Amino acid sequence: MPDIRISREGRAGRITLTRPQALNALTWAMCREVAAALTRWRDDAEVRLVLIDAEGDKAFCAGGDIQEMYDTGRHGDFDYGRRFWADEYRMNAMIAEYPKPVVALLQGYTMGGGVGLGCHAAHRVVCETSRIAMPEVAIGLVPDVGGTHLLARAPGRMGEYLGATAARMGPGDAIRAGFADLYIPREFWPALVRALETTGDLASLDAMAQDAPPPPLADHQAEIDRLFAGTPADIVAALEAEGGDFAREALAALRRASPLAVACGLANIRAVRGEGTVRAALTREYRFTWRAAEHGDFLEGIRALIIDKDKAPRWQHARLEDVGEHDVAAMLAGLGARELAL
Repeated sequence: MPDIRISREGRAGRITLTRPQALNALTWAMCREVAAALTRWRDDAEVRLVLIDAEGDKAFCAGGDIQEMYDTGRHGDFDYGRRFWADEYRMNAMIAEYPKPVVALLQGYTMGGGVGLGCHAAHRVVCETSRIAMPEVAIGLVPDVGGTHLLARAPGRMGEYLGATAARMGPGDAIRAGFADLYIPREFWPALVRALETTGDLASLDAMAQDAPPPPLADHQAEIDRLFAGTPADIVAALEAEGGDFAREALAALRRASPLAVACGLANIRAVRGEGTVRAALTREYRFTWRAAEHGDFLEGIRALIIDKDKAPRWQHARLEDVGEHDVAAMLAGLGARELAL
């Protein structure tokens, strides 16, 4: 298909995203193609490892292609998005649990759906251009694609901070937060790819790895742990009382995001922290996304940021402090027979 190239090269199964003009955004069909390839290669003795990469310099994958979700949702068809998310989440679980090594090369923007595709791989490589984030709350979604599994394991309250503010991480912060493993400058990637294809041996990863740039967010770890430890209302109050550029920027990001999505995202991160599996994360995330278009802020977030681009979303709640526990419980309740099947 034109958006993705799947092949076997030497000892490697190759998955390459080929729509750089769209920042390699994932379509539903692309998710199904990835899952089908992983299924074929699972028992293929000729395939020693899987390599996931993307064309272009701007992005590995900047997220999911949500235009169709918006169009169908506006006309009352919520099943399209639910089926898309279910298949995408199953693909995320396959990558996270794959029995063979999966290597992902994450240049430029790796966000949302790109995190689900690349950051569950066993060997995640970043470079000088890498910018990784979970920005879903800006469009009325919770961090998903198994992202809460990663956020829950980040140091201290870093996961709450990253999930609630959609802050972007450079390569150093991505490694420290557990979204990446190795820093290899982009100029060495062609040689790395050739070595992986030829040998199927992971030794070239460590051989080419270099020291990552310093992680700027590490300087704010104590501040983050203190400010993002409480309830959503507590977090807002702490940021308002704190002062300083960092707290002001974090508060401004919270105020731009969907209050309902932020509150539910925080609840998911904390619940997953106690459960510890990617499957638990995906199951909890799906409960929200199943309801997102019909009962949440998703369609309004897409309208305001992507369709009309007025950046003036009319969220269901005016402020994060206005979201009640009953609102969160309603969006995160179990789905019964409709629970995600992994």
